[in-house]
Amino acid sequence: MKKLMLGNAAFARGLYEAGVTVVSSYPGTPSTEITECAAEYDEIYAEWAPNEKVAMEVALGASIAGSRSFCGMKHVGLNVAADPLYTASYTGVNGGMVIAVADDPGMHSSQNEQDSRHHAIASKVLMVEPSDSAECKDFVKTSFELSEEYDVPVIVRMCTRVAHSQSAVELCDRVVPPQKEYIKNPQKYVMMPAFARPRHVFVEERTKKLIEYAEKSPLNKVIDNGGDIGIITSGISYQYAREAMGDKASYLKLGVVNPLPVELIKDFCAKYKKVYVIEELDDIIETHCKKLGLEVIGKELFGYIGEFSQALIAEKLLGVKAESSAFDGNVPVRPPVMCAGCPHRGLFYCLSKNKITVSGDIGCYTLGASAPLAAMDTTICMGASISALHGFNKARGEEAEKSTVAVIGDSTFMHSGMTGLVNIAYNSTNSTVIILDNSITGMTGHQQNPTTGKNLKGDPAAAVNLEELCKAIGIKRVRVVDPYNLAETEAAIKEELAAPEASVIISRRPCALLKYVKHKPALKVVNDKCKGCKMCLKLGCPAISVRDGKAVIDRTQCVGCGICTEVCKFGAIEE
Repeated sequence: MKKLMLGNAAFARGLYEAGVTVVSSYPGTPSTEITECAAEYDEIYAEWAPNEKVAMEVALGASIAGSRSFCGMKHVGLNVAADPLYTASYTGVNGGMVIAVADDPGMHSSQNEQDSRHHAIASKVLMVEPSDSAECKDFVKTSFELSEEYDVPVIVRMCTRVAHSQSAVELCDRVVPPQKEYIKNPQKYVMMPAFARPRHVFVEERTKKLIEYAEKSPLNKVIDNGGDIGIITSGISYQYAREAMGDKASYLKLGVVNPLPVELIKDFCAKYKKVYVIEELDDIIETHCKKLGLEVIGKELFGYIGEFSQALIAEKLLGVKAESSAFDGNVPVRPPVMCAGCPHRGLFYCLSKNKITVSGDIGCYTLGASAPLAAMDTTICMGASISALHGFNKARGEEAEKSTVAVIGDSTFMHSGMTGLVNIAYNSTNSTVIILDNSITGMTGHQQNPTTGKNLKGDPAAAVNLEELCKAIGIKRVRVVDPYNLAETEAAIKEELAAPEASVIISRRPCALLKYVKHKPALKVVNDKCKGCKMCLKLGCPAISVRDGKAVIDRTQCVGCGICTEVCKFGAIEE
């Protein structure tokens, strides 16, 4: 039977059919749905780990135990998991282990545009790259076989367009291989120097074998249409090239992207007068070709930045520009904003109003950086807000301590914020940290986390008490505020900034989009009372606009949170 499936859903189907038993991941767009879909199969144990490093260690532990395992993450998550990855390359596996990493060319939902192939090269593990949903499923199944055959973790590189597009997938039965016996073997799994040195020799020998495999791998395909033009490509770039060029070119579609074959590429290049390398982001394949002494055309034509498209390739190779129509009307831009009723809005309004310097973090609250709130000064990576605040205050002293805070979400705090707070307590700055507790992992689509009291499947689970955790870390001043109460929130910020010691404010209110949240009736503006001062617009609420000089509230969006009534000095907004 065939079914139309998202790339991520097809990937999860591959895990199911391959007999995977343990899945541990951390949500991150565009990889999140792989694990969510895997959790729908009762035969698979699936969990959200606190972060990607933990997820990969869980998967490696399950692999050493003899079971097939998986962990998934987005590209920046692989940075967090790099520590176990590079050592897992040395230890190898017992049961097959597959890692999904989803790159985000174009930065649809990411803070950078890094190319995860660099991690595969540096860690010396096998990496494969599917180009559609069917290949997602098939490559996953093949990856487990290769993992066990070559004693290597295998990374499957996804990207936004493959993860979130649909194509037909043939469904097969689940086949669970017998669990491999676990045999105590310190020389293989205890990576202290005496044992790690011979394992490095193994890694180099394995790489040679993997190159030999890449030469003949069925995952690498040659589509010979004759002519003078050859294209070497992989993943989604193959789909773009094939649609743009059709039979006007021949293709070497690389499914194995690390290590890259040598003779296969040489033989392909020898057949054509011009060979183009089409790859998004960095020049990995192109550099490999040039090291082999081959003349190829790549980044001088296509560049290193952003996503490619069929239109781009047609323009660069055929000189054909896509037809387009211009709209003469003045269409307003629609930047991403925090939702109406978002509990973070009140907090950011208070920070902006008091001109507080804000060390920011990764999550939906990062939107607090946008106008009109503009209440964020830095955003670096998961958990960095707290550590960076400590460094900022150490550098600038007491004046900064009284006017600078860190903001971090509950899930991000559990991911990698705790250690930064330990550093503040241990190395003593009078820093104020605000944990934005909206009772869920918001940005990636409402996943559970260790503070919510539920696991991935929604079953009851141990819930971390943030107040008690912060106190255990060494922070004596811990208080909770309701961000819908602007007066309470503003007072708390001022008091904690003035305090002569480190403190934590927990801004607690559930995400407005959670199904169990009961909203109040929508508010309305009394025209006669509205003075057109536009003070309410400073909240940046998408439900509030101005028409004919007067504020207007969109009843279809308003959830009655009431913070606009607190900023209106004329009582013009009421139920």
